Amino acid sequence: MKKFLASTVAASALALMLGMTSALAEDTIDPNAKQGGEIIATYKDDVTTLDPAIGYDWQNWSMIKSLFDGLMDYEPGTTNLKPDLAESYEISPDGKTFTFKLRHGVKFHNGREMTADDVKYSLDRVTNPKTQSPGAGFFGSIKGYDDVAAGKAESLSGVTVVDPYTVKFELTRPDATFLHVMAINFSHVVPKEEVEKYGADFGKHPVGTGAFKLAEWTLGQRIVFVRNPDYWHKGLPHLDKITFEVGQEPIVALLRMQKGEIDLPLDSIPPAKFQEVMADPEQKARVVEGGQLHTGYITMNTTMAPFDNVKVRQAVNMAINKARIVQIVNNRAVPANQPLPPSMPGYDKEFKGYPYDVAKAKALLAEAGHPDGFDTQLFAMNTDPNPRIAQAIQQDLAAIGIKASIQALAQANVIAAGGDKAGAPMIWSGGMGWIADFPDPSNFYGPILGCAGAVPGGWNWSWYCNKDLDAKAAEADSITDPAKSEERNKMWSGIYDKIMEDAPWAPVFNEQRFTMKSARMGGADNLYVDPVHVFVNYDNVYVKDVQ
Repeated sequence: MKKFLASTVAASALALMLGMTSALAEDTIDPNAKQGGEIIATYKDDVTTLDPAIGYDWQNWSMIKSLFDGLMDYEPGTTNLKPDLAESYEISPDGKTFTFKLRHGVKFHNGREMTADDVKYSLDRVTNPKTQSPGAGFFGSIKGYDDVAAGKAESLSGVTVVDPYTVKFELTRPDATFLHVMAINFSHVVPKEEVEKYGADFGKHPVGTGAFKLAEWTLGQRIVFVRNPDYWHKGLPHLDKITFEVGQEPIVALLRMQKGEIDLPLDSIPPAKFQEVMADPEQKARVVEGGQLHTGYITMNTTMAPFDNVKVRQAVNMAINKARIVQIVNNRAVPANQPLPPSMPGYDKEFKGYPYDVAKAKALLAEAGHPDGFDTQLFAMNTDPNPRIAQAIQQDLAAIGIKASIQALAQANVIAAGGDKAGAPMIWSGGMGWIADFPDPSNFYGPILGCAGAVPGGWNWSWYCNKDLDAKAAEADSITDPAKSEERNKMWSGIYDKIMEDAPWAPVFNEQRFTMKSARMGGADNLYVDPVHVFVNYDNVYVKDVQ
C-alpha cells in the first residue's frame, strides 16, 4: 500500500499541481468470459438498504456497486483510479477545481438519460442532514458543505452544472483524497424522480445506472438482480441473474456450496470449518483470500458515563488479551495497537500501544473512581465468531471488575445502536470492523473518529470529537505536493497517536478475509477487487459452464 501512495496518489497530487487532464480507455473484457448464466450467493443477515447515500457495510457495498455508478471507480483488481460515469476530468493548477466530462447516452434503469443535473442532485442529497447519510462528512472540502450540513442551504454552492454533460466542483482547499471520494458509494448517482417517488423507501426500490437491476426483494428470503441490457459498458455484465439468499447460517451455506447448491457463501469461512477446508486441496483451491486495510476494535461511547473518563478507556485497552482473541479466528489476524492497519501509509511503526496489563488496568479504574468496577453492555454482531470474541472480551473485562452483558444482535441492529448517541456503551466491531474506503490514512479518521462521523446514523460509534484534531486532519489533507507525502504521513501518525492517548477505541486486530467460490465461477481475480474494498465485482464474474 505504501507503493500505491508513492505512485498513484503522488501522480494525482502532481496532476493537482500541473492541471493535468485524465482520461481512460474502456476496461479490457476477460476473453474467457461467456455471456449468460446465474449464480446464487448467501448472507446470514438481511440487507437493510440499497440506497447508496445510506448503505455503509461490507454486505450491501457490493450490491450497491452493482446497481449504481459514480464519476470515478477503480480498475478491477487494483487500487488505480479511473473515470467511470465521467469520460474524463480536469484539475486546476491550484488543486481546488475539478471539472468532469460525463459520458453521453448513460441511462438509468427507468430509461431516462443521466445528466450533470443528476450528479449535482445526488451530491446535494447525500450531504443534506435530512438524508442522515453516514458518508456526508466525506464531502466536507466542497464549497458550501458547511451551510448544507448546518441546514442553512439545500444545495452545495461548490457544485455547478456547466452543461448537461459537464459538472464542476470547487473546493475550499486542495484535497488529496477528492478523486477517491468520487469513487465511493456515497458519490453514486441517483435519479431525483425515483427518490421523490419512493421517499424513505428508495433503498428498497433502488434505481441507478449500474450493470444490474433489482428484480425482486422478498424481505428475509431473497434479493434478485438481473442484467441491465442497456448498461453503458458494452460487454458487461456477464451474468444474467444473481440471487442473494438471506437468513443462511455460514456453516450451512458452506455445506450447500460443497454440494453445488450455491456458488458464493459471503459470510466468510466459519472458523470451526477453516482448518478442515484449508487441509483439503480441492477445497483450498477455491478459497479466495481478501487482503484488507482492516482494523477490528472495541468502541467506548465517550459521551456516556463512565466512558467519558479517559482513565476508564485506557484501562479497557490494557485489559484486552488480543493474542487470545487472534487465536479464536484461527490466527487469521495480527494484534492491533492503533487504528491504522500496518500496511496503511501513516502507520506509526514506533508506537507500542497499550500493553496487556491487568494490574495496571485495575489501578487506572481505581484512579477513575471505580475500584470495584461497574456494569455495562457490550454490543456485537451475532455471526460467528463474533459472539465468541465478545465472550472473550467479556471475560477480560470481568478480570478488572467490569461486568459487561453481551447484546448479540443482527448487523443492522448493532449499526443502528452505534449510530444512536444513547444507544450502545461499548461495541465489538467484528464483522463490521473498519475496512478502508480508499487507501489513505484520512479514511480511518473522518467517518469513524472525526467530528463529522459523530452524528445520528454515523459510524463514529465512540462519539469522539476532537476539534483540534479535525483541524490538523484538514491541514494534512491539504498537502498535495508529492514531495511532501512523508510529511503528510507523519502528520497523520501524530493524529492517531493522540487518538490512542484519548483512547476512544481499544484496537484488537487486523484481519485477513477468507471466503470460497464454486468451481464453476470465473473472474476469480476480481472476486475481491483490491486490498482496500472487500466487495465482489459482480460485473466481471461469469459462469464457466455456460454454453
